[in-house]
Amino acid sequence: MEKLILQVEGMTCGHCELAVQDAVRKLPGIKKVKANKHKKQTAVDYDPAQVTPEQIDKAINDTGYRVLS
Repeated sequence: MEKLILQVEGMTCGHCELAVQDAVRKLPGIKKVKANKHKKQTAVDYDPAQVTPEQIDKAINDTGYRVLS
């Protein structure tokens, strides 16, 4: 298991957090995901054999939020 902390721009409410979490949870190999609008961060525990950080970034970006590199 790997842990990834992403800076995510655009989350302003609880619905935003849920939208990000739901998008990431749909990916294979996701163990745990927690978005925090106040910190503008999303923490993800994932299996690198099943999903890449790039796929996680894309899932969030496709939801309308922006992962900062």
